Amino acid sequence: MKKAEYLTPVITAFDKQGNIDDQANKAVYDYLIHSGMDGIVVMGSTGEFFAMTIEQRKHLIDLAVSHIRKRVTCYVGTGCMSVQETIDLSNYALQAGADAVMIIGPYYFSMGERQIESYYDQIVPYINGPIFIYNYPGGSGYDMTPAVTVTLLRKYQNIIGYKDTVDTFSHTRSIIEAVKNEFPDFIIYSGFDENMVHTMLSGGNGCIGGLSNIAPELCAAWVKAINNTDVTAIEQCQKKINALMPFYTIDEPFIPAMKKAMMLRGLDISEHCIEFAPVTPEQIRQIEVILKTLG
Repeated sequence: MKKAEYLTPVITAFDKQGNIDDQANKAVYDYLIHSGMDGIVVMGSTGEFFAMTIEQRKHLIDLAVSHIRKRVTCYVGTGCMSVQETIDLSNYALQAGADAVMIIGPYYFSMGERQIESYYDQIVPYINGPIFIYNYPGGSGYDMTPAVTVTLLRKYQNIIGYKDTVDTFSHTRSIIEAVKNEFPDFIIYSGFDENMVHTMLSGGNGCIGGLSNIAPELCAAWVKAINNTDVTAIEQCQKKINALMPFYTIDEPFIPAMKKAMMLRGLDISEHCIEFAPVTPEQIRQIEVILKTLG
């Protein structure tokens, strides 16, 4: 088995006026690094990239890359609704020092394989560095299938990885099976925490999972157990992660609940989200019950 990795699709901390809170975000990055995470993904879906202006996104890129300072891997989500904005923001992030960019395609119309391939044909040759494909059918409305993924990999060497945010593990397995023989160094991460071990056993590389915002110590311990082939510890961590998975259903989307959970764990951040209402008292009680499983 390859060495497992766990990266955090980190929340973005805003003040109550909706401005990026520099100090709070720096504190979150330090918290994750000190807790043992292998990397941080800035402006994934959990980071509310879809609600931010280009100026805010560039500000957060500069803040995150300069503060993380290569202490761990730093990927940046740069998918925009237009081709040129995606190219420009991707090159901005790479020039700033991001290790790679993670791109989800336009998320309004559903697209078939021909149009998906055409979209990546328009952006990949003009991006000056490594790219991760971000597959999230629940957000984009379409699937980056094994067939279109292999086609793109045969054309572009700078597509180095794939995040699969699909709760049916057979999809991630099908991606692994389709690409790993021909492209053994291609990186494949599960987007759902509970599928971490399944992904590793099937030949993948780990997880980019949101629960690591609220339980980074557990996620880091899980990686250590996998890499040490400690079956007892792997099982113990899996059971704890399974107990945390209902967290994703407390609110829809789960981002307000995630920020509140981080606050309850002692992080000095605001629960403010750009477009979403804060959690209710009943939802706070649900969060507290789930957090008790962490001890």
